[in-house]
Amino acid sequence: MNILVVDDESVIRDGLARILEGDSFTVDTAKSGHVAIEHLQQKEFDLIITDLKMPGVSGFEVLAAVKTLQPDTPVIMITGFATVETAVDAMKNGTVDYIVKPFTPEQILEKVHLALEQKKNTVEDLYVKKEIDCHHGFDQFIGDSREMQKVYRRIMQVAATDSTVLITGESGTGKELAARAIHKNSPRRDLPFVAVDCTALAENLLESELFGHVKGSFTGAMQTKMGLFMVADGGTLFLDEVSNISLATQAKLLRALQERQVTPIGGTQPVSFNIHLVAATNRNLKTMVSEGIFREDLYFRLNIIPLDLPPLRERKGDIPLLVRHFMNKFMEEVGKDLRGISPEAMQFLENYSYPGNVRELVNTLERAVVLAEGDVIQKENLELGDSAETELCTGFDGFVPTSAEALKEMKRHIRDRSVENVEKAFVINALKRSNWNISRAAEDTGMLRPNFQTMLKRLGISVKDYFGK
Repeated sequence: MNILVVDDESVIRDGLARILEGDSFTVDTAKSGHVAIEHLQQKEFDLIITDLKMPGVSGFEVLAAVKTLQPDTPVIMITGFATVETAVDAMKNGTVDYIVKPFTPEQILEKVHLALEQKKNTVEDLYVKKEIDCHHGFDQFIGDSREMQKVYRRIMQVAATDSTVLITGESGTGKELAARAIHKNSPRRDLPFVAVDCTALAENLLESELFGHVKGSFTGAMQTKMGLFMVADGGTLFLDEVSNISLATQAKLLRALQERQVTPIGGTQPVSFNIHLVAATNRNLKTMVSEGIFREDLYFRLNIIPLDLPPLRERKGDIPLLVRHFMNKFMEEVGKDLRGISPEAMQFLENYSYPGNVRELVNTLERAVVLAEGDVIQKENLELGDSAETELCTGFDGFVPTSAEALKEMKRHIRDRSVENVEKAFVINALKRSNWNISRAAEDTGMLRPNFQTMLKRLGISVKDYFGK
């Protein structure tokens, strides 16, 4: 492992070199930021350790050079107590960590090993995503975040099996994309993939679509129709928004899944089928079971392999990738050649909560590309409403609820989201006040440390992810 140490003080520079070489690292040193940039132009490094305040070329300028010349190389910033706040600001611009002078050999080695481990994990995750894109056709998914890496791995695990998969996630998170990826990577890939939106059809029509009917079985049945279970025979059947199926049809669906047979409406002879069933919902089926509006036995039959898709607000690190991808897509479609997006516009996109998830971001970018008058998308080109207002108006599945039950579920959803936002603000504020020390933050809020950690875990908050924000 090659490490570059940059410091204008020879005592610190040489001392760091001895510590790192004693731990089997190869070390180059630079007595100024200018010399450091020359090193970066000539040789690749696994890690950069640089002082923040140096005459001439500062640590910030070294950091900028690293991001240009060796963008995958992590940077640790050395700072004094008086400039800790500045070092924290530096973390927003790309450093992975900072260390305050004076420091012990143990402290610097701990920081170094952590930074290198984070780099290793990032490289491995990017490799996994590239391999999946090349060999498994996940190119429709955009994102290299850890949350999406978990999704990719779960898809690959379940694709090789015939176990029923239940995909959960808010509207716009890509549930059908996930279902298609499962099919594309399964042994059934050359056989049909059949998708049915359980929201789009009335109860009697949905039953006919799923199971088929014989000629004359009901008014309008002018000819015998094969159900989708049979159309998908040998392949994959995707039931989207399965939570919208009525209790009566749920019972028939359960029976079909148990017996691997369907009887067409008006028919007398059951017909066997062989499918891989993938279901999806944006609602909490457990809650629906407790409220008596979804069968518990069907829930257990569907939820053999759960696959939860994260909302965009929980993987905001993917937003720049999504923006670049869809900007390029829409520029090609409309014949525009924009230079990019302004920092203010990008920050606005990264700070938005996206009740409509990726779908909302995609629609916003399409409008922005079409309406942009200059060669750069500006903040004013982004027609995003207030998150709370947007969610209140559209609910969580893209439209105003039309039933008392749907209204009840939407209210619960908004209430839970509001409580979660308050809890996140509470713990992040406590961590900031305590310089991101979990023990001090717990003590400051009057909570036991284990309870504070449990809240962090439940909210999906990692100190290393939020540090410096």
